[in-house]
Amino acid sequence: MKGDPTRRDLLGAVAIGAAMASSPAFSSSPKTIENGAKSMVAPPFVVKSVKAGGLDIAYAEAGPPDGDPVILLHGWPYDIHSFDEVAPELAAAGCRVLIPYLRGFGPTRFLSSATMRNGQPAAVASDTLAMMDALAIPSAILAGFDWGARSADIIAALWPGRCRGLVSVSGYLIGSQAAGKMPLPPAAELQWWYQFYFATERGREGYARYRRDFARLIWQLASPRWAFDDETFARSAAALDNPDHVDIVIHNYRWRQGLAGGERQYDDLEQRLSSSPTISVPTITLEGDANGAPHPDPSSYATRFTGLYAHRLVRGGIGHNLPQEAPQAFAASILDVRSGSFSA
Repeated sequence: MKGDPTRRDLLGAVAIGAAMASSPAFSSSPKTIENGAKSMVAPPFVVKSVKAGGLDIAYAEAGPPDGDPVILLHGWPYDIHSFDEVAPELAAAGCRVLIPYLRGFGPTRFLSSATMRNGQPAAVASDTLAMMDALAIPSAILAGFDWGARSADIIAALWPGRCRGLVSVSGYLIGSQAAGKMPLPPAAELQWWYQFYFATERGREGYARYRRDFARLIWQLASPRWAFDDETFARSAAALDNPDHVDIVIHNYRWRQGLAGGERQYDDLEQRLSSSPTISVPTITLEGDANGAPHPDPSSYATRFTGLYAHRLVRGGIGHNLPQEAPQAFAASILDVRSGSFSA
């Protein structure tokens, strides 16, 4: 891997920690899983777990425990390794960095087999709040892309007191079932081909059987100029082996089209989200200049941000997985939000 040797040491620590967390011993091991690697960042990157809501959430952590909390949220079909090079930058700047595996990814597990494997946006976003509560984190800077950006947007909109600042790739991603039912022009519908595939049982079975092939294809389409190697892909693809992964993904996309119901406990939240609430916390939205995934034009959502706000286009053939493709730009935006003084 390119870069300086101290960063490579930390990235190796992340990989080791994640591998340990994915092992059968994870569920019965102590709550902190030390990987033994050392780096320029103190303390070493570790993988932990915490019972939060209905989940045992696995998360990576780096930086001083008393630092400013920053929670990094990945998307589909990616995992915490999207932030391998972002975390060292933030930790070195004094941030306490937490990177959870979303429900249905990596070592994160449901506490009960009876719990609905629910992928609706309000449920996924609520997991982050539950983790913050379990770790006694009153507020944090939230940053993410894809599903992670949507969760961060939701928290910033509905619980601004819990979000000190926001960095969101592709901007404002809050939607609703009603919006998801609205037809789009053919070219836009074509970009959502996998959503229609997942609406069928053939799609469910195909994703269950070929999920790694599927994920690789999505990576290539969403980031057409990102020359990732097999090792990079395999490191993240391991997170898709979670036993609940297929159920969560299929439910997420079927819910968006109104083809699957959610849980009643989230009805009020989804009702509030359907009104496209504004976001008042300091925010930087980002977009790569080569994002091949469906994404809104920045002009369509600028008015949804009513506080200190900037939009930045990241050039250089940057695709959908912006934190991994342009880690310096992503980390710099988080630190700018942290400072409370920034411009586009």
